[in-house]
Amino acid sequence: MLEPRNNNELPAIPGKRYFTIGEVSDLCGVKPHVLRYWEQEFPQLSPVKRRGNRRYYQRQDVIVIRQIRSLLYEEGFTIGGARQKLGGEEARVDVSQSQQIVRQIRVELEEVLKILRR
Repeated sequence: MLEPRNNNELPAIPGKRYFTIGEVSDLCGVKPHVLRYWEQEFPQLSPVKRRGNRRYYQRQDVIVIRQIRSLLYEEGFTIGGARQKLGGEEARVDVSQSQQIVRQIRVELEEVLKILRR
């Protein structure tokens, strides 16, 4: 559903627990100021804020950001339309996120297997 063509060209999400805004920017192909704006527009985005208001995103946040990016940049939704699409499909988004996490883990395991076979 929200697996865009262009997201396949984005780098794999590393197996870390938290990501800085700069790392998420690189992983999602979106500038940091856009991420800060999307936090205001999409209630699904709520990074953890620590010392000095520094943002730390989790894997789930990165997946949601990639979904938002897909809706806005590839499918042509407006901010309001993308918000409705994500808000109205929370259960399906959870399933989609789980599927994306499983795919990501599979890719990472295949990479580990290649390394081990060398």
